[in-house]
This record gives sequence, C-alpha cells and structure tokens, in this order.
Amino acid sequence: METFAKILLSFFLVSNLTILAIAVDTLTLNATQSIRDGETLVSEGGKFELGFFSPGSSTNRYLGIWYSNISVQTVVWVANRQSPLKDFSGILKLTNKGILVLQTQKGNTVWSSNSSRSARSTPVAKLLISGNLIVKEENENDPENFLWQSFDDPSDTLLQGMKLGRNLITGLDRYLTSWKSPDDPSPGNFTYRYEIGGFPECVLREGSIVRFRPGPWNGVRFSGTPELKPNSLFTFGVVINEKEVYYSYKLRNSSILSMMVLTQKGYWQRHKWIEKTKAWDVYVTVQMDECDNYGLCGSYGSCNSLDSPRCSFLKGFVPKFPEKWDNNKDWSSGCVRKTPLNCSTDGFLKYSGVKLPDSRKSWFDFSINLEECRNLYMRNCSCTAYSNLDVRNGGSGCLLALVC
Repeated sequence: METFAKILLSFFLVSNLTILAIAVDTLTLNATQSIRDGETLVSEGGKFELGFFSPGSSTNRYLGIWYSNISVQTVVWVANRQSPLKDFSGILKLTNKGILVLQTQKGNTVWSSNSSRSARSTPVAKLLISGNLIVKEENENDPENFLWQSFDDPSDTLLQGMKLGRNLITGLDRYLTSWKSPDDPSPGNFTYRYEIGGFPECVLREGSIVRFRPGPWNGVRFSGTPELKPNSLFTFGVVINEKEVYYSYKLRNSSILSMMVLTQKGYWQRHKWIEKTKAWDVYVTVQMDECDNYGLCGSYGSCNSLDSPRCSFLKGFVPKFPEKWDNNKDWSSGCVRKTPLNCSTDGFLKYSGVKLPDSRKSWFDFSINLEECRNLYMRNCSCTAYSNLDVRNGGSGCLLALVC
C-alpha cells in the first residue's frame, strides 16, 4: 500500500511538472534563458506554441509559431525563413539588450530580432494568447513600448489583431509574403501589401507584376470585394490617418480558429478550422473570378464575369487594337477615346457598383463633399474620374483619378 501511494505521488508530481512545462510562455534572462530544439513556449490558454519544426517532407529546422491545440500542424510565423538550420542544434536566446538571437550549437547566428532601442531594464520575451511573440521590458505592458514583436514581421499569415499596412512615421511596412512551397517557408513569388502612392490601396504582386487589387477602401469594404460584408465570423476595418495606414480584423468568437493566408499560388484566402473534419476549410477566396485578374480589360475597359466576352468598353471609348480585341480575345491593350477629351464641353457618366480605378496615382481629401469634388475635377483636365471616399451616410470625401 505504501509503495502504491509513492507511485501515485510520483505520478502526481510528474503530471504537475508537465503541466508547468506546458504553461511556460515567457523567456527570461534568469530561470529560462534559452529554448533548444525540442523545447517550446506555449501561450496562456494553449492556443499557440513557439518552437522548432520541419515543414512538409523537409529535414531543415525552423523556429516558428503554430496552432498548438489542433491535430494539423499549421505554422503562422517563421523566424529564419531564409536561413534554415541543417540539424537539431538550434537554440534561441534572449540578450540583456532585449534581442532574440537564434544560433547553432557552434554559436553562429542565423537570425535575430531587430529593435530601434535597447532594453533599459530587464527584458523578457513572451508568447501572447494572440500568437504574437513580443520582447519587452519586464514591467512594461503598453504595446506601443514593446522592443519588438513578431506581428511587425509577418510571414504568410494575418491573424486577428495584426496590422497589414504601414507606419507612416517610422516607415515600418507590415506585409505578407507567400511560402515558396509546402516544404520551404522561404519567401515565395507573391506579396500582399498596402501601397501608399496616392490614395492607399492593397496590392498583390507576383514579383514586380501586379496580379490583383481589392479596390480602394470605401468606408464599408474594399470597393472590388462584394463578398466582404458584415458577417457572423469577424469584424474588419481600415485605418487611414497621418500616422498609419492598415487593415485588420477581429474574430467575433475567440474560440473559433480563423486566419487570412497568402497561398503559394497567390490566392488571398480566409481559412476556418472545422473541428468535425479536423481540417481547414476555405471560408472565402478574395479573388472570385477572372475579372479579378489585374488589367484584364486594359485601360478604360470594363469586366463582367457574367458576360461573354468578359470585357467591354466604356461609353465614348473604342478598343485600341480592334483585331486583338475581337479575334484574339486579347483585351490587355485596353481602349482609347473616340474623340479627344474637351474639358469645357464634355459631361459625366455615372457608374455604380463598380470597383474604383487604381487609386495609387490619385488625389484625395476626406474633408470635402462630392459637389466640391466635382468642382475640383472641372478645374483639372488631368482628372479622369471622381468619387466619394466614404459611401456611408450619403457619402463624403473626394477621390480624383488622375491621368498617368
């Protein structure tokens, strides 16, 4: 009986030690000075885990963050994307300056976090319940004062609370880059970011080539994404001011697992975890049809996926190369005016329910109304179209598309 009690006590102690190990979410300079391959940090509540992993069939080792509470390993952030470890010797350390350093057993640095300033007091690294790995001074809880955070250095995944966009004061650009393949998390061919020339707009590129844009934000949604509407899964919005430009979202139910992913094939998708099937379901692909291919119909062309052919031309315009347009179904050269523009006599045609033109070369003002916008248009012959910036409450603001 005494032996049995000792066994139970031993089991209880081991179990509690295991629970304590799982609960560790913080890397410090004292008790927990490093993480070696095989060791992890787990966020409070157990949703996210930080450690070393090998993607797909690869034997390379990477430091990353993944969902800890599901059966399919789903990595949402990778530190050493371009510098894989070739063995299990990796070790993550926190320096007294507040820098995370990933090294090999021989002490060679393969990745480190960057920070605009050094820690003035004892630094700690912590994996938050949001999946954000942060470095901060021990008693600092203001996110604005964090020394570094993984949310500022995203990979291919946008989690709730992350900002996709730019800090206009510091120049920080938070954008997504696809994985190269399921076995290789190094930066692939596709990027998705906010571009800020003219009125800011999200742009998906393959290399330097624009492949997709959702259209300018109109106060309710991106103008070219009719599928993005109020729903039971998440809320969303865009912030545009003198300090920053970004898109973010928030899940309505924190127990639901859902994320935005830029896939290796260049699709911008929302994924949702389905516990019943133990798999991720594609909740929505933002590129819905052929008309989402950037520049498919060229300048002054109009695309409707329900029409055949897809492309037509706006009133007052004709195809630039009619033979290509009619015979080869090559619409990329676009259209030209039937007659030269006469700013003093030509009028306006109203189009509703369309994706606004590329706004990266445009002029905008949040403070004036549509009539004032029209007057500005009339005084500037380089303007080709005008619109409200915000469609809420009858419309406000002014967006002028410019000849480029």
